[in-house]
Amino acid sequence: MALLELANVAAGYGRARVLFDASLTLEPGEVVMLAGRNGAGKSTTLRAVMGLVDRTGEIRFRGQRVDRLEPFEIARLGVGYVPEDRRIFGSLTVAENLEVGRRASRSGLRAWNEERLFALFPNLAAMRERPGERMSGGEQKMLAIARTLMGNPLAVLLDEPSEGLAPIVVRHMAAAIGELKRSGLAVLLCGQNARFAEALVDRTYRIERGQIRPS
Repeated sequence: MALLELANVAAGYGRARVLFDASLTLEPGEVVMLAGRNGAGKSTTLRAVMGLVDRTGEIRFRGQRVDRLEPFEIARLGVGYVPEDRRIFGSLTVAENLEVGRRASRSGLRAWNEERLFALFPNLAAMRERPGERMSGGEQKMLAIARTLMGNPLAVLLDEPSEGLAPIVVRHMAAAIGELKRSGLAVLLCGQNARFAEALVDRTYRIERGQIRPS
């Protein structure tokens, strides 16, 4: 059984439809790429999973329909979401941002804590008491991912994890995704740069004009 499954999902904003009859699956422990140009519907797909846009069709997580649930209910089931714009708490320190995301561990996966996250993102360890608003874009992206992991999700949705980052940060991000995969976490990531993590990706879907096709 797929960990996450979308079947004939349409989504959009008010009367404006962006996604049409979208179907995809994410298996436990795999990394799946959703690749496409800006405006193709990548971000809308992730928002549809999280219940942040109007949508129809079926979305299942661990066999349970979640398309009728609120975003916080979907998150509690074990779906983590890192939006492109990060949305960290700028006035809170790194440590405080992580504490906001803390949730109990789930059976079957090793729990995430500060020590483990600082090993994954060493840059954050050196700025534990720094406010989020005083961090670079790449550092904020790392913090957003780390905060999501503190919720001990079973699957993580990453929206444009490499967009706008310096090459060295992109390499660090790819290494971090590799570590998430080795830990048994399922990752659905979307972006324009399909080469960013091609060595880590198990399968790729391409999205064009709101329609998803296996690549």
